Amino acid sequence: MDTILIIDDDPRNIFALVAVLKTKKFVCLTASSAEEGIKTLLRQPDIGIILMDMMMPDMDGYEAIAEIRKNELVNKVPIIAVTAQAMVGDREKCIAAGANDYISKPIDIDILVELLGQYLNT
Repeated sequence: MDTILIIDDDPRNIFALVAVLKTKKFVCLTASSAEEGIKTLLRQPDIGIILMDMMMPDMDGYEAIAEIRKNELVNKVPIIAVTAQAMVGDREKCIAAGANDYISKPIDIDILVELLGQYLNT
C-alpha cells in the first residue's frame, strides 16, 4: 500500500515529483486529469495515497475528491491536496472538501515525505 497516485495536469510537476519520490523509494503512478486519476484509482487496489492537484481544467481537485469520497471502494484512501494557491483559508477549504492534508507549491520535499510517512506504512 505504498504506491502514490499523483494527479496533476502539468507534466513538469508530475516529472519533478516522480523523480524526487523515486529517489526516496516510493512507487508512483500518475494521471494528467482527475478523470484519469479516478479510473487509475479504481483499477489499482495497491494505491496507498493520492497527491491531488486542486487546480485542473475540466474536473478540479475539489470535484475529484468529492467523487472519490462517494465511492465505497476507494473512499478511505488518504488524499493530500496540492495547490499553488497558498492563500489564507485554502488549507481549511481543502480539508472541508475531504482531503486528509494539504501542501502548497512549490512543494517542500522534506515536508511531503514527512506527510507521506504519516499516512503510509513506511
